[in-house]
Amino acid sequence: MIMHKLQLVNDQITTACIAAGRSPLQVRLLAVSKKFGADAVIAAIAGGQRAFGENYIAEGVEKILALQAWQAAPSEKPDAPLEWHCIGPVQSNKTRLVAEHFDWVQTLDRLKIAQRLDEQRPSGLAPLQVCIQVNIDGGATKAGVSPQDLPALVDAVRRLPRLNLRGLMTIPEPATDFAAACALHARARVLFDALNAPGLALDTLSMGMSADLDAAIRAGSTMVRVGSAIFGQR
Repeated sequence: MIMHKLQLVNDQITTACIAAGRSPLQVRLLAVSKKFGADAVIAAIAGGQRAFGENYIAEGVEKILALQAWQAAPSEKPDAPLEWHCIGPVQSNKTRLVAEHFDWVQTLDRLKIAQRLDEQRPSGLAPLQVCIQVNIDGGATKAGVSPQDLPALVDAVRRLPRLNLRGLMTIPEPATDFAAACALHARARVLFDALNAPGLALDTLSMGMSADLDAAIRAGSTMVRVGSAIFGQR
């Protein structure tokens, strides 16, 4: 069932890319596996998925360790170098767990958290790949740095040696229709292009979920985050 749903999502991404005049190779799928166990992740791996997103850090670390044990066990299984993305809020008391276990953090929006992740990233691991979360629509309850404060945070994060800045991430409020969703996501694309104009070479614009995947791809998303359409309702 999960493999079939995964294929349907990948087909939707391909269709959206073709409609936008883009190559499907330009958009990655992040399977959001929060609140689903290791067995669900293994089923997605069997369907070819390798990148997974977790919102809750303790749950994510437990799953990462379980999958590492599964991979180390001597049995037949798909070749599966996995990539784990933290896509939930990161508090100061959780930065060490994130720095030690995750490959990516997409929700960076404060210099203090960036500095702690940098300090706590083990030297034996590759630099932590990070996206800065931008509050693109100005929602008062939304996480993310404001567009006005984004350049300063970008400059500061780029100076941290154990972090590798890859791009931007957004979670806007639901739009009323497809055109409105495209316009909203286009704001993030403008910021992304402005940062790259001087030669920054960011490569990741993480925006779009199940409900607005097509609009996000039309606006230029390079990574979409999909959970329930793959794993079912939580």
